[in-house]
Amino acid sequence: MANKTFDAAKENKEDEFYTQISDIEKELAHYREHFKGKTVLCNCDDPRISNFFKYFALKFNELGLKRLISTCYKNQEVDLFTQNDCEKAIWLDYYGNPNDPTCTDFSTVEVKEFKGDGDFRSQECIELLKQADIVVTNPPFSLFREYIAQLIEYKKSFLIIGNQNALTYKEIFSLIKENKIWLGYHSGDMKFVVPDYYAPRNTRFWQDENGRKWRSLGNICWFTNLDIAKRHEELVLYKSYSSDEYPHYENFDAINCDKTSDIPMDYNGVIGVPITFISIYSPDQFEIVGLGIVGSCEFTNERRMEILDKNGLPTGKYTVNAKGTLYRKHLESDKKPAAFKDCETGELYQSIYARILIKRKK
Repeated sequence: MANKTFDAAKENKEDEFYTQISDIEKELAHYREHFKGKTVLCNCDDPRISNFFKYFALKFNELGLKRLISTCYKNQEVDLFTQNDCEKAIWLDYYGNPNDPTCTDFSTVEVKEFKGDGDFRSQECIELLKQADIVVTNPPFSLFREYIAQLIEYKKSFLIIGNQNALTYKEIFSLIKENKIWLGYHSGDMKFVVPDYYAPRNTRFWQDENGRKWRSLGNICWFTNLDIAKRHEELVLYKSYSSDEYPHYENFDAINCDKTSDIPMDYNGVIGVPITFISIYSPDQFEIVGLGIVGSCEFTNERRMEILDKNGLPTGKYTVNAKGTLYRKHLESDKKPAAFKDCETGELYQSIYARILIKRKK
């Protein structure tokens, strides 16, 4: 039975990525003022191995925490690291060690068992969520929408890890546009310990001298609704607008800007910028108008175009409005071949990957 369950686990979504304490320390260093007198919940972490629990337990007195809660989800009959029988889903409730503030041994902290599986959506875990002030964790990437929705529903402050692709989710982008959530300080590559059953994936997967498996993900972000200084640091603009350097989209009233550092200082209309703009976005300086994909903005024409392959050659396949993305005329200076050809005029066009549509406030 154990082997059958273990094999089944391999078919599930890969949601177990164990965060390094160095990455936690690097980000949390910017939020110290938010934690004094607060109850912190790490509700997607096994406190027996979680670096989130370890960080807050070690920093309990330094941060002036009131309480630390950590919960563990278990839905398999075998441990995904050891392949031994799992204990039940558990949680820890830690109030610090007043007798020894420098204590680093947490083995005597009482381990409590859940009646259920410890899923963050269960009523048992929701009751703990209600008692928390701030949630800090690395939630399952496949359940990111649900996880954020729950935090918003219960009006919780949070600092959590997520995939950059989540920025394009309709539900997440709407919250960003409304300034209800934003990105923290560090984005980009992050290395995680993963369970033994995770399959190797190119060069971003390796095994260390202790036999632990690691995976590196290059598109990781910290999502938060805690106000931070970075959010009010305005981008220095130095470039001037020119129609040659900033071509206009054919299906939306906006210009294209390929680098956030090149946003023109003298253009007051809508500008399409890469999605990485969110990492330096200041609501004091810019307004987010929308996301340049179908369903988020209203495209203004319905050109029928032939899809071209990666070499710019005809495929015999056709689309309307460049498959629902922003597009502009193909330029001779473009390094990439054209992506589409107008069926009526023969004009060539470039499709633009998802753009954040913004306007300057000043």
